[in-house]
Amino acid sequence: MNVTIDGSGVRSVKFKELYYLKVQRRREKMEKHNQKLRVCVATCNRADYSKLAPIMFGIKSHPDEFDLEVVVLGSHLIDDYGNTFRMIEQDDFDIGSKLHTIVRGEDEAAMVESVGLALVKLPDVLQRLRPDILVVHGDRFDALALATAAALMNIRILHLEGGEVSGTIDDSIRHAISKLAHYHACCTRRAEQHLIAMCEDHSRILLAGCPSYDKLLSTHQREDYMDIIRSWLGDEVQDHDYIVALQHPVTTDIQHSIKIYGLMLDALLSFKKKTLILFPNIDAGSKEMVRVMRKKGIEQHPNFRAVKHIPFEQFIQLVCHAGCMIGNSSCGVREAGAFGTPVINLGTRQTGRETGENVMHVRDADTHNKIYHALELQFGKRYPCSKIYGDGNAVPRILKFLRTIDLDEPLQKTFCFPPVKDCISQDIDHILETQSALAVDLGGTNLRVAIVCMMGKIVKKYIQPNPKTFQERMPLILKMCKDAMQDANHLNCRILGVGVSTGGRVNPQEGVVLHSTKLIQEWSSVDLRTPISDALQLPVWVDNDGNCAALAEKKFGQGKGVENFVTVITGTGIGGGIIHHSELVHGSTFCAAELGHIIVSLEGPECSCGSHGCIEAYASGMALQKEAKRLHDEDLLKVEGMDMKLSEPITAAHLMNAARLGNSQADAILKKAATALGVGIINILHIVNPSLVILSGVLASYYQAPVQHIISERALFSVQSIKVVTSDLEEPALLGAASMVLDYATRRIY
Repeated sequence: MNVTIDGSGVRSVKFKELYYLKVQRRREKMEKHNQKLRVCVATCNRADYSKLAPIMFGIKSHPDEFDLEVVVLGSHLIDDYGNTFRMIEQDDFDIGSKLHTIVRGEDEAAMVESVGLALVKLPDVLQRLRPDILVVHGDRFDALALATAAALMNIRILHLEGGEVSGTIDDSIRHAISKLAHYHACCTRRAEQHLIAMCEDHSRILLAGCPSYDKLLSTHQREDYMDIIRSWLGDEVQDHDYIVALQHPVTTDIQHSIKIYGLMLDALLSFKKKTLILFPNIDAGSKEMVRVMRKKGIEQHPNFRAVKHIPFEQFIQLVCHAGCMIGNSSCGVREAGAFGTPVINLGTRQTGRETGENVMHVRDADTHNKIYHALELQFGKRYPCSKIYGDGNAVPRILKFLRTIDLDEPLQKTFCFPPVKDCISQDIDHILETQSALAVDLGGTNLRVAIVCMMGKIVKKYIQPNPKTFQERMPLILKMCKDAMQDANHLNCRILGVGVSTGGRVNPQEGVVLHSTKLIQEWSSVDLRTPISDALQLPVWVDNDGNCAALAEKKFGQGKGVENFVTVITGTGIGGGIIHHSELVHGSTFCAAELGHIIVSLEGPECSCGSHGCIEAYASGMALQKEAKRLHDEDLLKVEGMDMKLSEPITAAHLMNAARLGNSQADAILKKAATALGVGIINILHIVNPSLVILSGVLASYYQAPVQHIISERALFSVQSIKVVTSDLEEPALLGAASMVLDYATRRIY
């Protein structure tokens, strides 16, 4: 429901019909369920209580419709700030809960800690009270804690004074509370428009005016006002011949606000008029401001009366009859305007507030002269009364608004976003197909580049022999990548980045190949990331082929959804990668998962690394080829039924074929190789304890069953049941290189 105020207070017929229809429906529901609206009003400090008290009195006056609960927290409960909770008790309100939520320190950290402390304490209170609606005021950090707790506990929130602008951190807090709130009671038409611009539902915004105006407009013409003034400032003081000063710290620029405060005090000392000065609020910087005040002797000066708190009804009289009000309190730009009291607004705290002509701004000053001159211009003047912030009828409007709230309506907020250009519908399969990576695999024989889509499909692949020298290899890599980029545009593939898989030890953080294998020559201390990134203007990831194989299994293969597993590559060499807690293990010197160089025999054959007895020296394709050549040279390889051409090079495949056809020596070599591999994998199981072992490469299918058997015989009982499976992936190195890029696109960084 949208309620507006205009100069004549006229309401449209349409609004009346809508309002009374909502009220009637709510009353019918209340009568049916014999239920009152449980309203919790939470107050944090003396300033917000002046706005909330009129509403609390209004709610209390209708006990047949509302149940009022009062929660007090923040600076209300601090002695240095006047223990202002007592004025709530003096107003005859029962305080249901008192929460000590202020962490002393009066700095930025203390404010944050106070919010955290309030969030710790509020859930118990709200759980016990179970209000239908929580009324929160303004822009204080305590109010933000209240709104956050209520929103997370599915309690409806009515926010007072949302949509206003004041130019400090208060703006951010106020707007944050507005986004959490379900209903809004704002004070001005501009604030209403701001809330609408913030996409708040227009039907849940009430243009009510400021509740404090209900009290100040009805009580400011008291006959005993001079008694009140003299009780605070002495018997000699005259009407319109004193100053009210109230300055708070600006938390986004504390040092500047302290400087302005000191200059204000200097100007007031020089101006030599009776001055009632209130202590600043509890924001960060207030302690320093009090030190400045005491250093200048304000509390002992005969022209000054320094106080921590004044009851709102008396404060109204003091502001109404002051010769001038000075500082940066919102009271100066809001309530003072209703009396025509001249105001000097200092600094930036109220920048953006709607003000009447009674306000003169002093944004900055280097000496007190500018402030003194403003005092000369403003003191003693009277201005036309302004009703920008209300007409004295806010509370009746707010009570009517509360009556229209339907508790059966969905709690989830809806936002009224402005119309925008219709987007073109998107299909998830299309997105997954078109977002792609450029994958590069540097093998001992071939150099391969591929365009790989998000689903793991290789869209197009390019193969060239891997040159023997660095001078030839690097330009070829860049040329193949550029060719693939051009083709990607024609294939409607959006390349997100480049992933490079290479043999050897790699520093993936720097994108540098540290040491290469013997299969790739002139490939140590090579920076791959920089030249590829510079040429293609894309991010580049680099890792070794074993790690890439593990990443490929994690994203596309047998390791998908498995938190801890090991991939073992059984190809020309033996390598692999370890996934632990869903992350790739690199090790302190990027040497983790050099699985081929696990030593399984002290007296074993020499390995390409220079050591003896490594798994790779027994079970790699090179080792099996070496054994096949030895048998062939001794004329012990070929058996009946085995087809071998004289010109055909001897490979590991011949050894496996001979064993399959009954060659006992070939079979013994393969069993020894499988045993070495199995023992090495048992060592991995005992150290890393993965839940799965994935064998990849050309020899994987042969080794799977023997390795599983060896584990069941020789491993500790606790790991004997771990499965050994073969990879389903045809291109693990390319897919792993692509996965580094594609996982980055979904915010997973390796």
